[in-house]
Amino acid sequence: MVKSIILAAGKGTRMKSDTPKVLHQIFNKTLLGYVIDAVNNTKLADENYVIVGHQAEKVEEYVNEHYDNAKTVLQSPQLGTGHAVSMVCPYLEDFEGEVIILCGDTPLITSDTLKTFIAGHRELNSDITVMSAVFDNPTNYGRIVRNADGSLNSIVEEKDATVEQKAIKEINAGIYCLNWAKVKNSFSQLKTNNAQGEYYLTDIIKWGNENGLSVNAHILERNEEIYGINSKINLAEATKIMNNRTLNRLMSEGVTIVDPSSTWIDEETEIGKDTIIYPSTYIEGKNKIGSHCKIGPFAHLRGDVVLEDYVKVGNFVEVKKATIKSHTNACHLTYIGDSEIGSNVNIGAGTITANYNPLNKVKSKTVIKDNVKIGSNSVLVAPVEVEEGANVGALSIITKDVPEWSLAITRAPMKVFKDWVKSKLGK
Repeated sequence: MVKSIILAAGKGTRMKSDTPKVLHQIFNKTLLGYVIDAVNNTKLADENYVIVGHQAEKVEEYVNEHYDNAKTVLQSPQLGTGHAVSMVCPYLEDFEGEVIILCGDTPLITSDTLKTFIAGHRELNSDITVMSAVFDNPTNYGRIVRNADGSLNSIVEEKDATVEQKAIKEINAGIYCLNWAKVKNSFSQLKTNNAQGEYYLTDIIKWGNENGLSVNAHILERNEEIYGINSKINLAEATKIMNNRTLNRLMSEGVTIVDPSSTWIDEETEIGKDTIIYPSTYIEGKNKIGSHCKIGPFAHLRGDVVLEDYVKVGNFVEVKKATIKSHTNACHLTYIGDSEIGSNVNIGAGTITANYNPLNKVKSKTVIKDNVKIGSNSVLVAPVEVEEGANVGALSIITKDVPEWSLAITRAPMKVFKDWVKSKLGK
């Protein structure tokens, strides 16, 4: 199996935030989470080492809470990328497989790309493989200098490049695959003879060539995948790229998205064909939406939502941690949370499932069975169950279970005061 080393120790000064850079989020998942998930989804890696430094405790807490196959390794002091990788050497002393090295601030990298990269490394019988990319404008990137046979000669930084080398458009993408047993000794031999006085990971290329290893570069197909996050501007741009990638995939699978420019959908959401997503809809987290549904406009799905076929979630409807079965409508101004809703149900405008008790901070479930009709502006105070075929009158507050095929109504009877307005006007 493959091991991964993920560099996540940096401060991220340009983020101008109290939050560690790698813990900033896109669709409620951290940048680091996207990278770890990409590695895990290759099904090739069994262990991830996350190098931490700045606000190490926060990053460690996140990793420990979300991943069973990842552990953090502290880099202190922080003396460069080569030094960061060397922190893992004691843990991999007897390991003889492959190690991939990635940055924790590149959330657009995909498992497919990593699988192709590792396969390319193996096909070349390479000992060190660097992922590269071809940019029309490679300014500020380290250039990939190849030998006549196509193998990797060196990585030359912009400031050190000759005029001829600056014309090279192939750049270092910052991801490495190493045959660990052959390369691990390089990390104890790196030097700090550079302007920053740091141990550079890129120096293993020179070390590999000097020690007769097979050193190569593998060209990335989609340059956007190595887009790194160094500022809030970068974060917003990466979110757009990720969202457009998701929308294009969904549309190619038969989903209609009326206005992609105003629609945001998490990549972990599944949507069936012939479903229509109307403008200004925001869908985050893991959700499963069936076929022939209508979502929006101005709808918000917050995760853990299952919609069966032919469900309508209309304008200004928010749904979280809920299952809604087929042919059910919630068309206007509604909140549905921690709920199970059956088939052929109509949820009237302004309905709220009151699922949260602020005193004990407990969330409870609302269950609405098949063929139920909920009148407008009703509140269902969980835990509560409305049995099959029951009706709830408009403006009702439901605090007890409602038997099947019954009418539940709690509003006061209407009273009419004849000529009341005239009396107030003195007429």
